[in-house]
Amino acid sequence: MQNKPKYNFFKNTGYAISGIKDLLKTEISFKIEVIISIILIVFIIIVDTTLINKSLLFISLMGMLIAEATNSAIERVVDLVTLEHHVMAGRAKDVGSSIVFLSIIVAIVTWGMILYSIYL
Repeated sequence: MQNKPKYNFFKNTGYAISGIKDLLKTEISFKIEVIISIILIVFIIIVDTTLINKSLLFISLMGMLIAEATNSAIERVVDLVTLEHHVMAGRAKDVGSSIVFLSIIVAIVTWGMILYSIYL
């Protein structure tokens, strides 16, 4: 049996908001990506394209933010376990970075293909 508190939507939402606030306060990469996303979301609203294209553009931006949050979580857990250099700790952090890198590639390709199709 797990010692797990009963699910509470409002408490869990509060935890999620606290996590986002902490990311904004402590992670420069996350801040930069949020600023870029806000600017590009304005573009998504303005651009004349289908709802599906707008959804894909938005999803690719959110994927980038989700990847950055995941990477930050991995880095924090690794740092909690050990602050000393360890090969496996470094590999875990590298994999976290690769998640962000791949999400950025997905966003760039998605945006490139859709913008190419719009302005061709």
